[in-house]
Amino acid sequence: MSAPPRRPHWYEEGEEPDYRFTLANERTFLAWLRTALALLAGAIALAQFVPAFPVPGLHAGLAALLALVGTVLAAFSYRRWARVQRAMRNGRPLPMTWLPFVVGWAAALAGVVVLVLVLTHPR
Repeated sequence: MSAPPRRPHWYEEGEEPDYRFTLANERTFLAWLRTALALLAGAIALAQFVPAFPVPGLHAGLAALLALVGTVLAAFSYRRWARVQRAMRNGRPLPMTWLPFVVGWAAALAGVVVLVLVLTHPR
């Protein structure tokens, strides 16, 4: 017989929140993970299947930016889920996060780079 899974120590704090909020928090966590995986897949696709850009180093730099943001997002998405869950258990306001800001600006930067490349180097 296997032992039950270990829970974080804070999981026993406060009161059990309404299961709908817990499930909504979990769906948000999974959405962050999907976004992280999409960024990583984009980095791989860019590095493996897109021809080198006319600007030296830009191809690798853009792929590295996507991979870095995807990795950071995957790492911090669990932390975000846990902080929200803990706040709900203790009846506190939900914590602020910088994840949308970072992901949004990184995606915008990647988009601007691609737009400039398309406009300055038409095929």
